[in-house]
Amino acid sequence: MTVQTQAVLHALLAAPDTELYGLKIAELTNLLPGTTYPILVRLQRAGWIADRWETINPHDEQRPRRRYYKLTDDGAKQARAALSASRSQLGQTVRRWGTIEGVV
Repeated sequence: MTVQTQAVLHALLAAPDTELYGLKIAELTNLLPGTTYPILVRLQRAGWIADRWETINPHDEQRPRRRYYKLTDDGAKQARAALSASRSQLGQTVRRWGTIEGVV
């Protein structure tokens, strides 16, 4: 799992019952929209997130409609497990580095 995908999952897990629109997720993660949106598409295809378009009149609101994303119940469980596994794998890698002579 890429660091960018982990960042998106962390943003969604920070408030798992809250819908976030794509640009807000990009802002929270400091990722560009061109990086954020493909991640959201992959997570949606995997069934980890659900999406919906807001129902506004763009002319009245003076902005385009937003697409909101939210973790599914199963997606939240899988995201927590995947992030935990990533942390564990990173810890193992760091410990291995520490056993190599000359590595500080």
